[in-house]
Amino acid sequence: QSYVDDQLLSIGSVSNAVICGHDGNIWAKSGNFAVTPEELKALVAKFNDVGQLAASGITIAGTKYMYLSSREGQVKVVRGKKDRNGIHCIQTTQTYIVCTYGEPVVPEQAALVTEKLGDYLVGVGY
Repeated sequence: QSYVDDQLLSIGSVSNAVICGHDGNIWAKSGNFAVTPEELKALVAKFNDVGQLAASGITIAGTKYMYLSSREGQVKVVRGKKDRNGIHCIQTTQTYIVCTYGEPVVPEQAALVTEKLGDYLVGVGY
């Protein structure tokens, strides 16, 4: 829980965050984030399929985001957008980190914070 509170939310670049296992079960989340394990399982199931992401988007906490792009690397990244809000998702060795953000935060700010935690978790075996 401290990763969500101290590494993501305290910086102010993300509005809500959740860390879940590869099975979609929630490990930690921000207090008022209404994300469900079913939504996370759906995201996990299509995370590596750009076609599915583009066709159906990303639904988290009842909000449907339009799929924007993916990036491969040490951590795989998926990005989405809805109006002036966005979502940044990262796959690590054992987890998924899903963060949402809204104005005045820009995508790069949310990406920096989310990917920093993702890189750290990969570095310590998660």
